[in-house]
Amino acid sequence: MTRMTQHGISTTQAGQEQYETFYSSRRGRRITRVMYDYRTAEGDLFSVVAPTLQECRHKRDEWLAKRDK
Repeated sequence: MTRMTQHGISTTQAGQEQYETFYSSRRGRRITRVMYDYRTAEGDLFSVVAPTLQECRHKRDEWLAKRDK
C-alpha cells in the first residue's frame, strides 16, 4: 500500500514532490524502482517510475522545460 495515493488519487499537494521506493522482480532478479509524483503550483501532476530518484527528477525537469515553452 502506498502513502502517495488515497482511493487511487495522488495526495501530492501543489508545489510538492513525493516518492517511494519499491522492489520488483524480473527474470528472477530483484530490481529497485522509484515511484515519483510532482504537482506544480498550478496543480498539474507529473508522475513517473524510474530506477533512481535522480532520474525521476531529471525527467520532471525535462517535462517542466517542455511545458514552459
